[in-house]
Amino acid sequence: MREYRLKTVEEFEREGRGPEISVFLPVYNEEENIGPLDFKLRQALEELGRTYEIIYVDDGSTDESLDRLRERAAQDPRVRVIALRRNYGQTAAMSAGIDHARGKILIPMDADLQNDPADIIRLLEKLDRGYDVVSGWRKDRKDKWLTRRIPSSIANRLISKISGVPLHDYGCSLKAYRRDVLSDVKLYGEMHRFIPIYAKWAGARVTEIPVAHHARHAGRSKYGLSRTIKVVFDLITIKFMSSYLTKPLYLFGTAGLICLALSFISGLSAFYYKFVHDVHLNRMPLATLAMIMFAMGIQFIFMGLLAEMIVRTYHESQGKPTYLVRERINIEDESE
Repeated sequence: MREYRLKTVEEFEREGRGPEISVFLPVYNEEENIGPLDFKLRQALEELGRTYEIIYVDDGSTDESLDRLRERAAQDPRVRVIALRRNYGQTAAMSAGIDHARGKILIPMDADLQNDPADIIRLLEKLDRGYDVVSGWRKDRKDKWLTRRIPSSIANRLISKISGVPLHDYGCSLKAYRRDVLSDVKLYGEMHRFIPIYAKWAGARVTEIPVAHHARHAGRSKYGLSRTIKVVFDLITIKFMSSYLTKPLYLFGTAGLICLALSFISGLSAFYYKFVHDVHLNRMPLATLAMIMFAMGIQFIFMGLLAEMIVRTYHESQGKPTYLVRERINIEDESE
């Protein structure tokens, strides 16, 4: 077995202001996996011949995971640990990893040994070909069919269809990003799986490669069918943001016009039965439906106008650009 000499803090600092690669891993009750994971991860990273750091984000573990991580950090200055106050979930842990990473290339992965650190070199090779995001695809997935693989397959096809970013496996944590792709990404809910979509909207070049996937040998899975419901709601958010983020009135206004049209049709039908068939309005649900649809239509339109005002306030107060520039030629960068 190959031995690795641990570098001193001084040697690590002489490598430069920051490492080339930052690998960050959310950890929740993985005490049995941390030892073998850390060895395999450092083995894979040492073979790259690049400077690196490993960031473990302890997401409120209730076992001995944090103590194991402290031991690793004491042995190697390239290992950094962030301990969250409680269990916030994978997205929050991912966000903490991104915020504290110093590398030019950011690589998230799971800490349950189901992702293979040996695949990191293949992700980097793809980045070197000009891509900005390389997503892992667990083509030969070692999970249960009914509770994990089938729901995941359906969700991935749905996400690809709605977002317009065709990936086979949005749930795979093992990915590689150029730092600038994640500079303005803010994560909420279960949004970490949708980072490639955000990146694509910003003009990033996104691709995927098959990666190894191993069955879990220790610890318990933190995933279940309940997460599918959360992903569905986040997917609705993604669709809204992709189509109506800067023009919410298009959505609310369309809904309002549909309601007003239904109100008009219901009203005409009610008057038809009133004057032709002599049916009292108070005996017809059509009259009630007309009033309800009219009120809803007006509400939708005003909600759209309020959303337009909020969007403009959001962009203007924070200086948010409505476009991003990939490259400038013979034009000075005003930010410099």
